[in-house]
Amino acid sequence: MYDALAGFAQTWGLLFFVVTFACVLVYALWPKNQKKFDEAARVPLEDDDKPAAAEERAPGEDKDKTNG
Repeated sequence: MYDALAGFAQTWGLLFFVVTFACVLVYALWPKNQKKFDEAARVPLEDDDKPAAAEERAPGEDKDKTNG
């Protein structure tokens, strides 16, 4: 029983992952998606006006305020 199940899983599992990989590859290389991926690639290079820590604080909250 184990050998039959292992053989089935190896054969169909390999086929499943090859088909999944091919679908992901086609999706990533499809010309229609190029603009979306180009924009996502430029996100780390965008210049923000404020540092990330300033955006996390609530408006009006003093950054030098201490507890007590």
